Amino acid sequence: MKLSFRLAVLIIAIIGLGWQPLFGQSEKMLNDIDSVIKEHEVVGLSVAVVKKGKLIYTHSFGYKNKENNELLSDNSLFRIASISKSFSATSIMQLVEAGKLSLDDDISDLIGFRVRNPKYPDRVITLRMLMSHRSSINDSQGYFSFDAINPAKNPDWGKCYNDYAPDSGYMYCNLNYNIVGAVIERKSGERFDQYVKKHVLDPLGLYGGYCVDSLDSSRFATLYEYNDSLKQFTPAPAAYNPRSEEIRNYVMGVSTPVFSPTGGMKISAPDLARYMIMHMQQGKSNGKRIISKKSAAIMQTPRGKEGYGLALLRTEKLIAGQEMRGHTGSAYGLYSAMFFQPKKKFGFVVINNGSRGGENEVANNVNYKVIQVLYRQFIQK
Repeated sequence: MKLSFRLAVLIIAIIGLGWQPLFGQSEKMLNDIDSVIKEHEVVGLSVAVVKKGKLIYTHSFGYKNKENNELLSDNSLFRIASISKSFSATSIMQLVEAGKLSLDDDISDLIGFRVRNPKYPDRVITLRMLMSHRSSINDSQGYFSFDAINPAKNPDWGKCYNDYAPDSGYMYCNLNYNIVGAVIERKSGERFDQYVKKHVLDPLGLYGGYCVDSLDSSRFATLYEYNDSLKQFTPAPAAYNPRSEEIRNYVMGVSTPVFSPTGGMKISAPDLARYMIMHMQQGKSNGKRIISKKSAAIMQTPRGKEGYGLALLRTEKLIAGQEMRGHTGSAYGLYSAMFFQPKKKFGFVVINNGSRGGENEVANNVNYKVIQVLYRQFIQK
């Protein structure tokens, strides 16, 4: 006897969650998610739900690769974009705990060239300012090379700075976190991607990383950029560019943007949820303490009215009445969201590898709507 797709999904949900009265509600949940997928022409969607500190539900919808009719699965890997910054920040906190640096160190001393806003030459720019996007640095000159901001390499280096003084304003900036990645290399003596794998991923038992050639490429979910004028999706192979030649000629503390500490982590939705549990539980998960409670608190504490801490932000705009903490990401057509409620110990990871419909003030519209559905189904009731 052949099972319908929807019935098969329902049975899987019941097995995964135990015998709970899910029939009517789960059917509605699937219908609600299906409506979002159709409305926004979602290519593929992978979700994970955490409740009481445990991963209780994972599922994937749609395509891993449309051209080959490959379906997305829970072990598919995505380049998760800016959620990657929290892995860099977590690594920095480990080095702070080890006494190898301070969040208030002058970034000039850490990176090896002078980093000063020319309008405020006497104001030190610290590591903490970079990690909270309060450095007054911007991405106007690019962020794939440190030459952009190095006075010895770029005559227009001054354009990398805003008009306001360091720590007096906020601007989200990818260059900040590529510099942070180089600091990790300079202070740990380990290549950035290898440091994160050894000190964050491996202790938590997670599969993922920043180096494409070190991962199983058959698991990569193709990312699709939507062209609104042509009304079509186009694959974005650059998302998984191995950059093998650059890595062969790698210079520690200089070539770091090759791995994109600001956005280049590749990981599955369930494993990203397991990583999220570590932050939800103040730095500890899977029997391993990754960072101290103090470090976890620093990362999650906003440094300005924008709600941004150190690669984790706080918002009450995602779910009504709930202060959520986490991060979003968008690049190459992918949209990702990782948010948790630390006191009530619930959270969500939602990733789509291509959709249309834009973003609201807190997240991609697809991910925002799916999180509402998951919250109603698994948490609110």
